[in-house]
Amino acid sequence: MWHKFPANLRTQLSAQLTAWRGFALVIPLVAGGILVLRFLGLLQMLEWAALDQFFRLRPQAAIEDRIVLVSVDEATIRQVGQWPIPDAALATVLDHIRQQAPRVIGLDLYRDLPVEPGHAALVEIFRSTPNLIGVEKAIGSADGPEVNASPILKAQQQVAASDLVIDADGKVRRGLLALTTPAGESMMGLATALVLRYLEPEGISLTVLDPDRERYQLGKAVITPFRANDGGYVRADDGGYQILINFRGRADRFRRVSMADILKGQVPPDWARDRLILIGTTAESLKDVVFTPYSSHLSQFPEPMPGVVLHANIASQLLSAALEGQSLLRVWLPLGEGLWVVAWASVGAMLGWQLRSQTLARPYPSSYGILLGLVLGTLILAGTTYFAFLQGWWIPLVPPLLALGGGTVVMTGYVASLERADRQTMMQLFGRHVTPKIAEVIWLSRYQLLRNGQLVGHKLIATVLFSDLRGFSSLAEHMDPAALMVWLNEYMQAMAQIVLDHDGVVDKFIGDAVMAVFGVPIRRTSSVAIAADAKQAVTCALAMAERLRLLNQMWQRSGRPTVTMRIGIATGPVVTGSLGSAQRLDYTTLGDTVNIAARLESYDKTFGLGLCRILISETTYQYIQGQFSTTCIGPVQLRGREQPLQVYQVLLGPQTDPTGLALRQDGEAPA
Repeated sequence: MWHKFPANLRTQLSAQLTAWRGFALVIPLVAGGILVLRFLGLLQMLEWAALDQFFRLRPQAAIEDRIVLVSVDEATIRQVGQWPIPDAALATVLDHIRQQAPRVIGLDLYRDLPVEPGHAALVEIFRSTPNLIGVEKAIGSADGPEVNASPILKAQQQVAASDLVIDADGKVRRGLLALTTPAGESMMGLATALVLRYLEPEGISLTVLDPDRERYQLGKAVITPFRANDGGYVRADDGGYQILINFRGRADRFRRVSMADILKGQVPPDWARDRLILIGTTAESLKDVVFTPYSSHLSQFPEPMPGVVLHANIASQLLSAALEGQSLLRVWLPLGEGLWVVAWASVGAMLGWQLRSQTLARPYPSSYGILLGLVLGTLILAGTTYFAFLQGWWIPLVPPLLALGGGTVVMTGYVASLERADRQTMMQLFGRHVTPKIAEVIWLSRYQLLRNGQLVGHKLIATVLFSDLRGFSSLAEHMDPAALMVWLNEYMQAMAQIVLDHDGVVDKFIGDAVMAVFGVPIRRTSSVAIAADAKQAVTCALAMAERLRLLNQMWQRSGRPTVTMRIGIATGPVVTGSLGSAQRLDYTTLGDTVNIAARLESYDKTFGLGLCRILISETTYQYIQGQFSTTCIGPVQLRGREQPLQVYQVLLGPQTDPTGLALRQDGEAPA
């Protein structure tokens, strides 16, 4: 079936099959390897770093007007003269805040023990402020044991958890909305408790959408819990009810009031009215800070974030989602991430395949095109994931980026292996039988010539030259074999070099005969090119005659035998390709044109005796007519052919015969 397709279609189909075999090998290998690396968790840190960079690059959000931070800063500690802040000072601040009629107050300070003076006043504030939420550290960790809440607030069920989820690199990227204590008690996180209380006047509460999947609705937001393998995470601890934090920003994205200013009465009126108030420490000396995506490890001094600012970020995220419909940070399902990696491995493989395509246009393809493609691909991938991040999606960046580069590298290696195989095949088939110029053309066109490691048969128009020595058999009988081999090699090397110098291909040596072809293996597409090949063949024949004259003079001086030669040239259709077995392949030319050239060379060995007799077919004559001195021999009945063939002889210029006598134009010695 294959041979019934047109040659150009066979070439295209063969190239397509080679490409698809490469893609079928490279894409699963690269994508599978990348997904295995991700499954093993080896890409987790890199993916976190990419997410952190997105947060740092994102344009700053507007300042959060619904939340006000009351900070215990260095000025506050200096003013009250001690740490922890005395209960009296804290009671004064809380009393001032509640008079401002905020919706809810969050006290991110542990107050399980009295700090005199003023404990009684603080207890009274706790009992008389129903919208005050205190904190406790519900679960002990390597950072420290549990810390109890104020017993007064605990008894009034006005306590939330201040626990944080810290990743392996020491950063906080997840918010804990709720948890279960070791005692089995369910407890809300601080931000959750504050937001639910803030939203009560809006008539918004938390409702269950899907209890099995733990999906909840809060106003315009649908909340889904974080799972162990979401985003760039691999087998993370997803205990409690966690979400990915979509940070509003650093501390400067929130309104802040110093506790020292409140104690001095230097705050504007109504600064806290109808707002969510968060009280916590920001003093540098207290070190109540955490590392977040804004804390770049590339910096010598990574910027930490006060814990109260972190809780404010979580609260702001929930408020924006519930009231404005701002999307929480979402991730793809594992299947989508896998297909994303496969897609970019495919892009990389296509870039690597371009290396093979480029060689069709230049002998030594530049890698700049592939490098540019990699840069553009990286920019597109990074831009796509960053744009998705701005829309609230965390799409993997590192695995597809590695897939892009890996697909390019592996496909390039695959292409290189094909190149080596093709080059080896070419060298085995052509060897030293072509000039570097022709070898370069052949190499550039190898995809049209090669299929499955062999040169496929191509039908084209070419000019075939056969040369043979007259009387070689009798000469070989009388020469020493070793001397004969040296003598014959001198002749063959000289003739082969002349063929190469005239852009011919030395097809084969048959004893003392040389077969050369002009116009192969690349198909000539115009009569001008075919005529140029015919002219080269005739020019080559004349050069061979001249070279033989010089060889004869040299041999005569050294006492070695001199010879004459016959040449037959024919132009016409031939079939070229590799012939032989897997162990030995030869490039050869077949067809009736080859037979005609051979018959012209061996025709009537008594005719046209001289240094070199050159007979050409009528077709060759039509292509070179008027460019060489020729004479018509007439219709000749060649051996093995039914119809006579019009034959012409190319005449030599004034020369000397092997003995040094002048020759006539027809190559005959004078009487």
